[in-house]
Amino acid sequence: MTHVVTDNCINCKYTDCIDVCPVDCFREGPNFLVIDPEECIDCAVCVTECPANAIFHEEDLPKNMINFIEINKQLSKKFKNITRSKNPLPDADKWNGVEDKIKYLKQK
Repeated sequence: MTHVVTDNCINCKYTDCIDVCPVDCFREGPNFLVIDPEECIDCAVCVTECPANAIFHEEDLPKNMINFIEINKQLSKKFKNITRSKNPLPDADKWNGVEDKIKYLKQK
């Protein structure tokens, strides 16, 4: 099992979770972070650090977010590793809490 970054990270990309990850399993895309399921050790320290409440254990995912298991898996192969926090996207606070952001996900 692994942890999964979900919809609310899109267009926010807070990186508070990065600094606490002991295995550097996060990958960064243009407007979204993902967790590499091959690297995640299920420590869960990232969950409470996420200001957008966008990280869930795979078993605790809301039903409407199940597709993010595959999204994290696929995009972790494309996105580059991120090992240090940085500033969130400029409009992160505006986007935090907006529902159904999947249409805004940039994969390249």
